[in-house]
Amino acid sequence: MQRVTVTFDDDLMDDLDRFMRARGYANRSEAIRDLARAGLQRLVEDEGESDACLAALVYVYDRSTRDLAARLAERESNRHDLTVTTVRAPLDHDTSFEMTMLRGPTADVKAHARSVMAERGVRHGRVVMIPADIDHEVHPHGDGVASHTHIRVKNG
Repeated sequence: MQRVTVTFDDDLMDDLDRFMRARGYANRSEAIRDLARAGLQRLVEDEGESDACLAALVYVYDRSTRDLAARLAERESNRHDLTVTTVRAPLDHDTSFEMTMLRGPTADVKAHARSVMAERGVRHGRVVMIPADIDHEVHPHGDGVASHTHIRVKNG
């Protein structure tokens, strides 16, 4: 571990202290490390430095929007290669929250997430991506041989 000296103006320091209290950090070093990791992760997402990723696509949508549920289901079906699982929960009579776990090539995951969030009737949306190596392997498992996917999250 290395020690780094950083200078903050008073307003930024106040913001950092509020952030620490709100999130329950014991010290500034931990808070700054987490903020640095988040900022670096955002760069990876924005610049597409990783070939593959895991992602959580979360969004809120209006179920009463004409054919929206069918369009969302069709988008998911068309990209079944990216979709691991989806959880849906109604929030009220007209609104649902949905979270879809995705994995695959970063560019494909980004494009799919953007297309879902751009649908008419999707009110809020966000995608969180984690760089990963995704390998399809065949190797011994128990009494036989298994062919499946291994996902190794990249250190960040």
